Amino acid sequence: MGKCILLIALFFTLCMGLLQAQTLVYKPKNPAFGGNTFNYSWMLSGAQAQDTYKDPAAEDPFAAFDFGDPLTDFTENLNRQLLSRISQELFASQFGETGLAEGTYNLGGFQVEVKNTTEGVAITILDTTTGGQTQVVVPFF
Repeated sequence: MGKCILLIALFFTLCMGLLQAQTLVYKPKNPAFGGNTFNYSWMLSGAQAQDTYKDPAAEDPFAAFDFGDPLTDFTENLNRQLLSRISQELFASQFGETGLAEGTYNLGGFQVEVKNTTEGVAITILDTTTGGQTQVVVPFF
């Protein structure tokens, strides 16, 4: 029995010299934990493909393309153009040869009053639909 154990121990000792091993290195796949960043889109698309939950509070993705009432859009665009023209005339009067005459102008839903003051040209813009009022003073240079 002793010879048998000695023979088995000798056999294992000789076999151990022939065996080879390598070190195992853990490398994560998820880029959030140090993995390759090129795996991100692949992992995200896989997770989104498996996601069947729909958020009941989520907005309609096409709600941003709601263009509203064309007549309202036209009115807003016209008001913007009128205000732009007034500001162009105001700057032309300050820096150019043509001037913006004093007075009260009714433009769409706005009443614009232009007058010269000691501080500069004062323009008061009154929104007749809401009653909102804005005053702009362009100083003399």
